[in-house]
Amino acid sequence: MLTDDYDPHRGRMLKVLDQNGKVVEKALEPKLDDSVLERAYRTMVLSRAADEKAVILQRQGRLGAYPPNHGQEAASMGPAMALEEGDWLVWAFRELAGLLWKGLPLLNYYLYWMGNEEGSRYPPGLNITPASIPVASQMPISVGIAYASALRSENRVTLAFCGDGGTSEGDFHEAMNVSGVLRTPNVFVVQNNQWAISVPRSRQTAAPTIAQKACAYGLKGIQVDGNDLLAMYIATKEAAERARRGEGPTLIEAYTYRMGNHTTSDDARKYRLESEAKGWELRDPISRLKAYLISRGSLDDDREKQVWSDAREAVEKAVAEAEGFPPPALEDVFQYTYAEMPSELKTEMDRLRAELRDGDKG
Repeated sequence: MLTDDYDPHRGRMLKVLDQNGKVVEKALEPKLDDSVLERAYRTMVLSRAADEKAVILQRQGRLGAYPPNHGQEAASMGPAMALEEGDWLVWAFRELAGLLWKGLPLLNYYLYWMGNEEGSRYPPGLNITPASIPVASQMPISVGIAYASALRSENRVTLAFCGDGGTSEGDFHEAMNVSGVLRTPNVFVVQNNQWAISVPRSRQTAAPTIAQKACAYGLKGIQVDGNDLLAMYIATKEAAERARRGEGPTLIEAYTYRMGNHTTSDDARKYRLESEAKGWELRDPISRLKAYLISRGSLDDDREKQVWSDAREAVEKAVAEAEGFPPPALEDVFQYTYAEMPSELKTEMDRLRAELRDGDKG
């Protein structure tokens, strides 16, 4: 069992590929078809291209404050690849690659960050919750989803994400505790990208790893190279299989790095050294997977250029569609809190509508 072989208390981190894309331990290499790996590469490239475009759109005033995903693609992609169709994905706000793999239309993603809540209206059966901006507030929700699924004997796993900063929130610890007690079919992934805005990982906890926090709650825990797609995949696959068998949840620490700013409202140059980010550039998850695919004969220069061309074309199409989408209606502010709108909320809506109408006349 990986969680035994890579016990975080012993300072071992799970890794399949080194930063040059070479397999470091052949026995750990998953038997994935070339078609699956090529799709994974295309999805990660699409995520990177869409992410870069989102930052440009924000700078141009065409999109709201945005949290870049650059450098963290494998940390969400690997886990998403290990899910089955009916499983749930509960995201925080930096899991674009995993969302794309799960089937989220890029249109929805752009609409959401453009401030249109239609972006959170996902296709039926996708089993993805909306983004959760209040830090770690999604973690107890994921436990509730998993517990309900277990009570219904649905044989589904709920995969939930948060960041290293989220582990300092009460919601995180409450979720771990309840999940451990109820043995819910959860897999928790902490994207430890070393910084929670300007607060370094060293200020979040005195524990040598985040993964070892699992011990206090009776969970399995493992620290994984978060820039290694294959390592993230096999760790999550084992955890999901264990959860599906009723053997309880797992906490996975994805050891990665936030290459960009926390959001487009932030300037990371004010609190971290440029040399730190430069060192992490060598561990880029897309470059690592690219080298691995080339070594397998699954990718060459011409095919790579086509992958990037296709990704950028898909991004431009999604942006055009999002910007041409009808703007939110006034009623949207009021309609989606209750199944049936209470009379007092309807009164507020009618009053605001009248005030806006009178204002236009003035």
